[in-house]
Amino acid sequence: MRRILIVLLMPVLLFCQYRDIPDVVTKVATAAGGFLKLETSARAIGMGGAHVASARGVSGIPYNPASIAFIQKSEVYFSQVNYLAGIKHGVLTYGTRLGPSDFIGFHLFYLDSGPMDVTTEDFPDGTGEDFSVISMAARFTYARSVTDRLKLGGSLNYIRDRIADTGMQAVSYDIGSNFSTGIYGTILGMSVTNFGPEVQYKGEGLSVQVADTIDVDGSLQRITDKFPLPLMFRVGVENELIGLNSSFMKSETHRLIVSMDGIKPSDYIVYGSVGLEYSWQKLAFVRLGSHLGHDTAGFSMGAGVNIRLGKMALTVDYAFVDYDILKYTNQLAIGLEF
Repeated sequence: MRRILIVLLMPVLLFCQYRDIPDVVTKVATAAGGFLKLETSARAIGMGGAHVASARGVSGIPYNPASIAFIQKSEVYFSQVNYLAGIKHGVLTYGTRLGPSDFIGFHLFYLDSGPMDVTTEDFPDGTGEDFSVISMAARFTYARSVTDRLKLGGSLNYIRDRIADTGMQAVSYDIGSNFSTGIYGTILGMSVTNFGPEVQYKGEGLSVQVADTIDVDGSLQRITDKFPLPLMFRVGVENELIGLNSSFMKSETHRLIVSMDGIKPSDYIVYGSVGLEYSWQKLAFVRLGSHLGHDTAGFSMGAGVNIRLGKMALTVDYAFVDYDILKYTNQLAIGLEF
């Protein structure tokens, strides 16, 4: 019984352990590539981001690369988000099963800030020019079903970020696991994402025009500091409260799961998330969730349908998140299993 309580309460204990850390040591803005922390799965977002143990299929790759070990044959997934302040981002993902135990996937994330005014000290209201931020992360993922209870996965990531005429690129790694504990149907998930070297921005935008008496070429290059990527550690649990595999209430028609995550980014304090997903005959889904200890993200909700098309299945998911003073976002995603 003691081991059961430890597993179920682990995310809560992690969250509470750091609740009294003052703001002055949150390490906010000490990592580059903040876009790597954006949530990309409509199912996960609808459940408050609690997904490291609940991730299934290619949409879960950024949360836990072991998620593709649940693919039956092949999957594609696409999502588009009208994010905050006119920013748009989305994903395009493909995964397939190579054999009884081996799986591969490819996950492409992109972000476009849209045009923004160029401002200077002399022209604080704008110079009449504009610039944009274009970011991307391409992940190649491999996963293996080690046993019927343990799945392991890893991703090799290429990251690129461009701000006007400056930019950075880097390579990073993700690792993750999904383990069915056998304790009242509890599933334990863990992942470490964005593990890689420090990055440095370079480019023509850092060039400064000077007199030829200072430099023969008439320009000097600013040198930026190096910053780490936003390393993230996730640990979470999932349990099927109602359903065919439930240890509490058996049902072939209804299914209800609860999922909890504890999340520790390298550039922020520990926070958490909790979510519920109800499904009816694996055709219709309703999701609720909340972020715990997050600055802005709070309540979230979502819905989805799974339509059988012969040997294929079409999934459509929607998610809504309330970001408090930053208003709210909507996400629509489409998946196809074949």
